[in-house]
Amino acid sequence: MIRFLVSSVLILPFVVAASNAGDKHRLVSTIVVDAPRAAVWKAFTTSDGAKSWMVAHADIDLKIGGLMRTHYDPKGKLGDENSIENTIISFDPERMYSIKNTKAPKTFPFPKSIQAMWTVVYFEDAGEGKTKVTVVGLGFTDDEESQKLRAFFQRGNDITLQGLQAHFKNKK
Repeated sequence: MIRFLVSSVLILPFVVAASNAGDKHRLVSTIVVDAPRAAVWKAFTTSDGAKSWMVAHADIDLKIGGLMRTHYDPKGKLGDENSIENTIISFDPERMYSIKNTKAPKTFPFPKSIQAMWTVVYFEDAGEGKTKVTVVGLGFTDDEESQKLRAFFQRGNDITLQGLQAHFKNKK
């Protein structure tokens, strides 16, 4: 899965627009996907949807306080030391959801800083059968570890959004 996403960066280098100039405390990545909003929403917020393009394993309980548990490694298992667990803070169906990490993989390099950040994902109609997806990371500080975390998520969010775009392009 990682190889595919990395290759997407080489194929689609200019599809992600970032508006982060001068703002070290916030991170914004945006992309337009050639799919209706309901389909893109399901790709992010259902277990089967997430497994179809983003992760090897997913268990998503879409409710306030529900968990989004994922694992990138096909050999891994949800709940092991390399699983990711995010708690759903809020959502407005097919429009937005927000999450906060509550369990990072054991080897995650920014364990302190991730505790202070959260993510909001927005879904907007962008023309006939198209959806604008905006991922906003918040809670970054001036601390060196926090800024490294921000850079880590900048790369990761951009790769993820490009993978989403490729997923729907390949479905056509």
